Amino acid sequence: MTKGKKSGDAPKKAPGAPVGAGAEMRQGAGGETHQVAGGDVVTLTTAQGAPVADDQNTLRYGARGPALLEDFHFREKIFHFDHERIPERVVHARGYGAHGYFELTDSLADVTRADIFQRVGERTPAFVRFSTVAGSKGSFDLARDVRGFAVKLYTKEGNWDLVGNNIPVFFIQDAIKFPDMVHAVKPAPDREFPQAQSAHDNFWDFISLTPESLHMIMWVMSDRAIPRSFRFMEGFGVHTFRFLDADGHSTFVKFHWKPKKRLQSVVWNEAVKINGADPDFHRRDLWDAITSGDFPEWELGVQLFDQAFADTFTFDVLDPTKLIPEEELPVRIVGRLVLDRVVDNFFAETEQVAFCTQNVPPGIDFSNDPLLQGRNFSYLDTQLKRLGSPNFTHIPINAPKCPMAHFQQDGHMAMRNPIGRANYEPNSWGAAGGPREDPVRGFRSFAAEETGPKTRLRPESFADHYSQARQFLISQTPIEQKHIGDAITFELSKVERPDIRARLVSHLRHIDEHLAATVANGLGLPLPEPAKAARPTITGLPPSEALSIVKNGPDSFAGRKFGILLTDGADAALFDALVAAADKEKAVHEIVAPKIGGVTLSDGRAVAAQQKIDGGPSVLFDAVAVIASPEGAALLAGDAAAKDFVTDAFAHCKFIGYAEEAIALFDKAGLTADLDEACIVLETESDVQDFVQACRALRFWDREAKVDLDAKA
Repeated sequence: MTKGKKSGDAPKKAPGAPVGAGAEMRQGAGGETHQVAGGDVVTLTTAQGAPVADDQNTLRYGARGPALLEDFHFREKIFHFDHERIPERVVHARGYGAHGYFELTDSLADVTRADIFQRVGERTPAFVRFSTVAGSKGSFDLARDVRGFAVKLYTKEGNWDLVGNNIPVFFIQDAIKFPDMVHAVKPAPDREFPQAQSAHDNFWDFISLTPESLHMIMWVMSDRAIPRSFRFMEGFGVHTFRFLDADGHSTFVKFHWKPKKRLQSVVWNEAVKINGADPDFHRRDLWDAITSGDFPEWELGVQLFDQAFADTFTFDVLDPTKLIPEEELPVRIVGRLVLDRVVDNFFAETEQVAFCTQNVPPGIDFSNDPLLQGRNFSYLDTQLKRLGSPNFTHIPINAPKCPMAHFQQDGHMAMRNPIGRANYEPNSWGAAGGPREDPVRGFRSFAAEETGPKTRLRPESFADHYSQARQFLISQTPIEQKHIGDAITFELSKVERPDIRARLVSHLRHIDEHLAATVANGLGLPLPEPAKAARPTITGLPPSEALSIVKNGPDSFAGRKFGILLTDGADAALFDALVAAADKEKAVHEIVAPKIGGVTLSDGRAVAAQQKIDGGPSVLFDAVAVIASPEGAALLAGDAAAKDFVTDAFAHCKFIGYAEEAIALFDKAGLTADLDEACIVLETESDVQDFVQACRALRFWDREAKVDLDAKA
């Protein structure tokens, strides 16, 4: 069993390093060998022509030490990657943001001098940008993808950018591999497709040769990668950071954002259809929630631990492909993040906001996580290309809200310059000479003592690639496990090369034999031999309930949306009861009708529609109801979009309420014989109350076995 801090670990051969520059066999990241297509391998060089010995690891001071500035290969590689998109972000191009505040609820003054964590009840202005990673700025919202969760906190001692994701781990262990990972998932350079999708040969070729990615793959192939809303997903700082107190004492910390309305995702078939019906689904949801006064809220939690815990933890706390289970190290809730204001101008704020992981106030510091070390270099460099100037901090959305004073001057689009004669430091001009260092209040790094050779080696404590992937899988409910198997099978079904499919399945055998067999069967693929593993899988890690969406779902329907399909002559009392119950639940409802002008109810009242039936499919809603007159039901029964409305809701395991007259629509849609306990007939106000309460479960997963071929295989 590998322990965390291993300063004495024997370095391991760089994962993925070729056996020989001209050989036809290469060594993969897990130690396995594989055939290289095309015969002799051309030697990899820098842009200056220097041959590269190791393209898998940054140069560090010791295997677990900090990255070194002299690593010209890493700097050239990440520099070029940072600048290869004009004008949008290379990754996280499609984003959406909002303003709000962070309020401290539990002081952390005992472990950090960071001003933001000192005074309970104090509010700090915040800006948050959510995003997808792989797609372009014009791609759709419901891609199967990681979601960025970047928080800029305008503290009294400078901006703090907690640039995280909705998944607590990452694909790679070393930042030098980031350009390769992103290139692999982006559209292929020869054909420029597929867009915002990982279901293609390049991505899975890279993943199947990079076993360190397998834990992240379990997350990305789970429903975590298709969230119902930004409001219903978690956020994570990913890396291990440090808190420093006034005496310079260090406490390790990992950051968590937990949504107050709990977790929720969609299913894959639903995501595909949402992208067609409303590619701005997540954007619209966030905008509508804030402008209606239903302000999204998250709790900030921290996992705090010392060196002794790091030394005894099963995995290395510097490895960004690993997490610390909450059952093993509880999350302490210390504050809340509330988004209460939309932007005034998308470009000026959401598009121009610049996040840098290096932006931390005094009292917060970095660990030697090699991915974090590389990000600290990369993000600042990226802003120069994207925003065109080193003066991007002069843009209001990026400017600190605390006093600032420095000697930086000039440059493209400088909005302010030092005042007076002195533009250098030290100087002897006294008070007129400008700002001076403050050894007491100023930022100080942790005084770590490092040992080891200057080297490009991955520590042995990073070598277990499968154990936490297995732990994530067994922490899911059966329906969530099924969705992971479905997703991997679907993605690999889009891969043209059989050897790539087989290679990936060979890794799955180290995670779970049933999962590997399920995917192989779904592909019509003979079960391959297990891949060579650098470390055997630890099969005794316990499940963690915190990793399941279903186990952490809401206990109410608050913040969710009903779709009410109405026709002329619909029962007015039934409609009123449903709207009243939805309002009491603090849910939202939209009227879907044959015409956008709306309908006339049984009591003669006109009700406006928000959606026309062929523009308001059931995928846009969390639960649906059909209230129709006999004549209206007959009309709907002849409409393909109306039949899709109920068949999709049924296929996606949603709760369906219906007036008895709507049976005519269910008959024509072929559903009548399959209606189950989650399809609730609405005759009385009591029925309506029962329906709304049932909807709190969000999905009736028992139905999936009836509607999914894979569930019957």
